[in-house]
Amino acid sequence: MIRETWEWALVQCKRITPAAAVATELLEAEMQLLKAETLREYADSQVSYNRARVKRLRAYVLDQEKEVQA
Repeated sequence: MIRETWEWALVQCKRITPAAAVATELLEAEMQLLKAETLREYADSQVSYNRARVKRLRAYVLDQEKEVQA
């Protein structure tokens, strides 16, 4: 946080070229994309886990119902 504030202050104090501004924005976009992809991978794994869990629990409930009927 302090580093980001310091870097922001430095940028405000000096002129930057359009190319440098674009390079900075590109770096930020790449970092945000990486973070979003990581979060998506985690969410996908949670969905897979819970699908398998629901399947297992439904099978257990059906098995229990068959035992009660027998």
